[in-house]
Amino acid sequence: MKFGPPSFWNQVEPSWQAKALTPLSWLLQSAGHLRSYRAAPVMVDVPVLCCGNLTVGGAGKTTLVLDFARRLQARGRHPHILSRGYGGQEKGPLRVDLARHTANDVGDEPFMLAKTAPVWIGANRGETARMACAEGADCLIMDDGLQNHTLHQNMRIITVDGATGFGNGRVMPAGPLREPAAKGLAEADGLVMIGEDRTDLLPHIPNDLWRLQARLIPGPEIRRLQGKRLIAFAGIARPDKFFDMLTEAGLPLLRCIPFADHHRYNERDCRRLLALGRQEGVQLVTTAKDAVKLPERMLPEVKVINVELRWSDPDAPERLLDRLWATA
Repeated sequence: MKFGPPSFWNQVEPSWQAKALTPLSWLLQSAGHLRSYRAAPVMVDVPVLCCGNLTVGGAGKTTLVLDFARRLQARGRHPHILSRGYGGQEKGPLRVDLARHTANDVGDEPFMLAKTAPVWIGANRGETARMACAEGADCLIMDDGLQNHTLHQNMRIITVDGATGFGNGRVMPAGPLREPAAKGLAEADGLVMIGEDRTDLLPHIPNDLWRLQARLIPGPEIRRLQGKRLIAFAGIARPDKFFDMLTEAGLPLLRCIPFADHHRYNERDCRRLLALGRQEGVQLVTTAKDAVKLPERMLPEVKVINVELRWSDPDAPERLLDRLWATA
């Protein structure tokens, strides 16, 4: 089964589907604009870095958030992460507690992020920002939120998947954009492209924006998997991105099993995967985001592949963080 966005979202020439859905896109844009600016954004006394998407899912923003959080911690800072908590049953505002909550409670991405830094969930980022500051945060990272104006953001970074760019350039549901690209770029401070620029987008980005590039690489744990027969599964926005990364790292895959983004693994899924993994010499592998949703009994049977960023210019993210304090 194929998972991911509609194919017409990435067609350069407008399809009949995109044209037919454009009037609905205009209506949704108007409603979103009115909703976003109902109240003045909350101001806090610490720097706020927002890492978000102009498109729907799969650009790599959560990996970027983790990268920045670790860099800030290495500087002796105490970053807290703010998330909406998409996919979780709890709506917040609350701090993710790994001892009490599960990924089903707070969402898979917040639960995964909380293993690195304190994470708060809630739709009103101004509210969770105040709570985080009261708990000792000296800087905040928003995991998504370019379209959320409840909190003042000192620096706004757009994350872009180099393979798909801005797709057909249209707003949902006619295309993958959450808001018009021109508006989003005008309000941003920088853009991080993850992967090769296959849509030739970078030459068209305004010159006053910081432009950084990085690529996804698997963590060092893949060294222990060399020569093994692997079956990979993933429930992320673009599962093929994970599978391709493993193949490019020299890990031949016997089979790739995609699931929908934020998929919750049920008993049937687990039985199927475990049966595949118990074949002679076969090892199951998946992402950290998927692993937090697996039952405890499955974890010994599955190897988790962490994903890291390798920057084209290793000093570029540090210079960006230097600027964050200059804007606060």
